[in-house]
Amino acid sequence: MDIRTFKVERWMNEFEEHCTYNLAETCIDSLTIRELLEICGEDVENYMLKLAETRLTYSHIYGSPELLKGIADLYKEAKPEHILPTHGAIGANNMVINTVISAEDNMVCVMPTYQQHYSIPESIGAEVRILNLNLENHFLPDMDQLKLLVDENTKMITINNPNNPSGSIIPLKQMEEIVEVARSVGAYVLCDEVYRGISEDGSYMPSIVDIYEKGISVGSMSKIFSMAGVRLGWIAAREEELIERCKERRDYDTISCGVIDDQLAALALKNKEKVYERNSRILLQNRQILDDWVNATPEVYYQKPEGGTTALVYYRKDMPSYDLCVKLLKSKGVLFTPGECFEMEGAVRIGYAFDSKLLKQGLDLFAEFLKEI
Repeated sequence: MDIRTFKVERWMNEFEEHCTYNLAETCIDSLTIRELLEICGEDVENYMLKLAETRLTYSHIYGSPELLKGIADLYKEAKPEHILPTHGAIGANNMVINTVISAEDNMVCVMPTYQQHYSIPESIGAEVRILNLNLENHFLPDMDQLKLLVDENTKMITINNPNNPSGSIIPLKQMEEIVEVARSVGAYVLCDEVYRGISEDGSYMPSIVDIYEKGISVGSMSKIFSMAGVRLGWIAAREEELIERCKERRDYDTISCGVIDDQLAALALKNKEKVYERNSRILLQNRQILDDWVNATPEVYYQKPEGGTTALVYYRKDMPSYDLCVKLLKSKGVLFTPGECFEMEGAVRIGYAFDSKLLKQGLDLFAEFLKEI
């Protein structure tokens, strides 16, 4: 298989351990096991003693009943039988695309997005038609352009909501318009929803599974639940045939998820409102810190993120984003992700959902760096 280098993951692998201020992190401030247990009202000592008796065999092959119920409860229209656990959202995306897409197909993919969504189908030999999102359109899909990109051979439309890296959220009305375009050609809509769950006003965030019979949602415990170390994601889809096809492929690359991962994820999902309360406070506070900083820094501009944990911040300097990020890291110890990793230039992706003090320090050092160059 010939596949392109996964730019954002290679960047993180190379530089993440060499920074003082990690503003490339995309997860809400990661929980310790102790913090998770305390948030969920568990006695830490008793829980850990019980955990110590857990036999390290295969977990439930398709996920424990508690886990499946917890994931299904994240949606209005999903049931436990519509859920298939995977090794992270990265495993879910890979499984869906390789199950659905063949070399003779075409598919539409938004850009920017997570590179899996276009590089994996390209490696299969499928035609990938790019639907460009841009700052002028608030990083929302152009519906007229989408209609021009689909035809009778379009097998799938992939979107990312909230968007990575921009933090834009596709409104429900526009989601329904995307569904109508997909339905007109019988295409699936794969929606990467790893940043879904916490809205600014605390309201429910609709999923593609809620509004389309051929909608496929991908989620994980990593971003909104602050549990990236629990390598657990999932596919949610109401079409039973698709779930069965994914199970056929899953036998070859997953078998089951980890038994301890399953237990901790099920506990967090059962107590999701408590986790959301903690994480919403971090997210909203830090989003305001970022917005205040952008408004006070004339060298940068952006579309304020509505959801997720990342923002795409443009800078007014004539320097490639990769070179800028390397120079910034070496001179100030601040790590961003270059826009080049998302096929976007003149911008950097900033993750802002962690320690507020560290965020402020990193942003101030970036402002200082921009003045110096």
